[in-house]
Amino acid sequence: MVEHERTGLVDLITWSFSRIAMWAPAFIVGIIFYEVVMRYVFSAPTLWVNEMSLWVGGGIYLTAGLYALQQRSHIRIFVLYDLAPRWLRRLFDSLSVFCVCVFAFAVVWGGYGEAKAKFLRWETFGTAFDPPIPATIKPLILITLTLLAIQSISNLIYDWNREPQTYNPTDDIDLPPDFETTAADGTPRKGAGPNSLSD
Repeated sequence: MVEHERTGLVDLITWSFSRIAMWAPAFIVGIIFYEVVMRYVFSAPTLWVNEMSLWVGGGIYLTAGLYALQQRSHIRIFVLYDLAPRWLRRLFDSLSVFCVCVFAFAVVWGGYGEAKAKFLRWETFGTAFDPPIPATIKPLILITLTLLAIQSISNLIYDWNREPQTYNPTDDIDLPPDFETTAADGTPRKGAGPNSLSD
């Protein structure tokens, strides 16, 4: 995958989160491997691995959405979007940013008191390991949603005057070498041909 270029300060924050989060799955795999070895080889299971993997996985889940928005990789109905004229695409983009901002505002407005209370009393998970998952994840949800709204506004501003990009679904399909397709500009593209594999 080719990453979308950074277009402002908000993108730098998003990339910083993503660079940390991209290594977190390896951390989860490592601690789960440690748990399996300790449990089934040494008969000494841990108390902390399951909750730690939930804790780190929650952070990955939240920051992944922020990164996907910065990369413009969320699911989009390209069939309608590509057929629309430029002014209507801008309207679609503005409407989607408005919906994201309203949603983020509503969740932050409704969840701020609870998140603050959980953080101030350092609410824990209630297990033997007892990590502060509620005290950290609940505020992280609100922080991520705020950044999500700001990122969507930043994307809208940056993309406003950019040349529209069309989506060709055949770019995502692995076609056989002798399959003939048509490029986005209408010119035929040919594969390597059936004899190229036998060379």
